[in-house]
Amino acid sequence: MKRVFSGIQPTGHLTLGNYLGALRRWVESDQHQADALFCVVDLHALTVDQDPARLRRLSRQTATLMLAAGLDPEVCTVFLQSHVDEHTRLSYLLECVATDGEMRRMIQYKEKVARQQERGASVRLSLLTYPVLMAADILGYGADEVPVGDDQVQHVELARDLAVRFNQRYGHTFVVPKATRPSVAARVMNLQNPVTKMGKSDESGLGVVYLLDEPDDVRKKVMRAVTDSGRDVEYDREGRPGVANLLEILAACTGGNPEALAGGYESYGALKKDTAEAVVEVLRPVQARHRELCADPAYVEGVLRDGAEKARAMARPTVDAAYRAIGLLPPLFETALSGAGR
Repeated sequence: MKRVFSGIQPTGHLTLGNYLGALRRWVESDQHQADALFCVVDLHALTVDQDPARLRRLSRQTATLMLAAGLDPEVCTVFLQSHVDEHTRLSYLLECVATDGEMRRMIQYKEKVARQQERGASVRLSLLTYPVLMAADILGYGADEVPVGDDQVQHVELARDLAVRFNQRYGHTFVVPKATRPSVAARVMNLQNPVTKMGKSDESGLGVVYLLDEPDDVRKKVMRAVTDSGRDVEYDREGRPGVANLLEILAACTGGNPEALAGGYESYGALKKDTAEAVVEVLRPVQARHRELCADPAYVEGVLRDGAEKARAMARPTVDAAYRAIGLLPPLFETALSGAGR
């Protein structure tokens, strides 16, 4: 069976974009068709300043929402990145294989640096190197596929490059993974600025539907969504991004096709109303299950503990093999034990 790995940063409250672009596919497809690992990548969140209490709260909430969305710990592995040391062990080895130029060519690095500098904030070194940690997340588990949105494909390509380079220099150690993308709503856009991604860190929150938003708040946000000049409802991602975003969201929520759905509407208002109701219905069972899980925190803690143990057992052989391949001696007590056995 193929192995799949993917993760979500706990840098903010999870959004409709996280659900339609990633979580739902994990639940409906990936966890059943593969040996699948799904991770709260909390170490990645540290590339920018975080309030420790908030980070802990969001990490727990993210894990709980992953389970509420339908990830089943009986058929997949759910865990926190920081609970498995192999991620950071392997990350340093891969930093010794990666180059400075590769890191600085990362599109997300350039964008995030620009935002930090606009705020007058310093740029952490980890912001430059975290794509290598992401590669370690993937390669440590021998993942064959990595389900990602369009904005993360470049990072999976880096993981592929590092795997190939390491294998060529030190002997075959890593599986070379590939990125996989959903066909619809791979990148849900901000309702107020439909040329930018619906991200967790939106300051106003007006253009973002959060998974835990109340139904009335969802309706207000969708009804206030920015559309485009003109009156005809047409699906044109480049020319009419606002309407296209609504059509893609509606299609993802109802199982329809954006182009076909466009033909059924004569006004933006009707499209917005149907999209809002579709989003409310999609989120309803997730929110109900989230309430149940919040009432049983011991269950969530048990899932994360067991998930970390399973993940550690899967990653350790590959990471240990990478340490040996690159020329590092095993711990002395292991050497002594192996010598005593001869």
